[in-house]
Amino acid sequence: MSPSATADNTAEAAPAYAIDVHGLNKHFGSKHVVNDVSLRVQRGEIFGFLGPNGSGKTTCIRMMCGLLTPDSGSGTCLGYDIVQDSAQIKRRTGYMTQRFSYWEDLTIRENLDFVARIYEMNNRRDAVDRALEQLGLASRAKQLAGALSGGWKQRLALAACMLHEPELLLLDEPTAGVDPSARRDFWEELHRLAARGISVLVSTHYMDEAERCHKLAYIAYGKLLAQGTSNQVIASQGLVTWAVYGENLVELGDRLRRSPGVEQTVAFGSSLHVSGPDTPELHATIEQLAHTNPALRIEPQETGLEDVFIFMMNRSTDNYAPPAAEHAA
Repeated sequence: MSPSATADNTAEAAPAYAIDVHGLNKHFGSKHVVNDVSLRVQRGEIFGFLGPNGSGKTTCIRMMCGLLTPDSGSGTCLGYDIVQDSAQIKRRTGYMTQRFSYWEDLTIRENLDFVARIYEMNNRRDAVDRALEQLGLASRAKQLAGALSGGWKQRLALAACMLHEPELLLLDEPTAGVDPSARRDFWEELHRLAARGISVLVSTHYMDEAERCHKLAYIAYGKLLAQGTSNQVIASQGLVTWAVYGENLVELGDRLRRSPGVEQTVAFGSSLHVSGPDTPELHATIEQLAHTNPALRIEPQETGLEDVFIFMMNRSTDNYAPPAAEHAA
């Protein structure tokens, strides 16, 4: 077989998706914490994973990379079975946990060297030097990790994830508690990695970060509610939104929530977003509001991700809430 034919076969054999999972389920005791989740992440894609605390994001991520066995469901990560080939997946992925998990009494260089030893890297000095340069850590290489700010700890954690040159990064709320400047720098780095063909699955609470992802998925109480591009997720809920400006918006919002066509009201700075999926009913309510309150300024507003996520969250059922009968008792 010619070298070119071998290359062609290799290209054909490469999996189309970095992550391709179907019907994942996980229980902890009587709680169904991940409920029939299916997800696909393409190669070189930044995929945002959003949802409230306790929604099942971390459990999903751990199942996808072979750290946790699903009760049912199947799938692949980088072409490897998530149940049978977990060791292969771990060698090809970088997992950044929500909490800083490196050694605070070691320097940055010592931390990276220790991680390189865990991966049994033969060229670990070169790999550490390269990671220090790429993440802008070289000038602080001798600084103790415990003395670093949140942003620098974040850079160290990402450098450690990248040491073994993974094909996929799984990042669990990596920017929690980090200042806006450090968050911006971090996302610039993620886009540079994606441009090199590295896939990224990142969970986040921040709407500005969600908008920087190529695609999104929203999970609430174990159930995947929507996925796609930002525009597709917004369109999927069919919400129409108006912005109301004026006085006493909190009181106005409480009153409007009982009006026809209004599914939710959310305060955004000096405005109140009023949303609902029934366009004629909502428009009639807005017209009545403008007629009875001429001092208000009311304008059509483009529905945003935050409007949509609040809408989906309010329509979800908490899987940790007691059953209705038990609650009534």
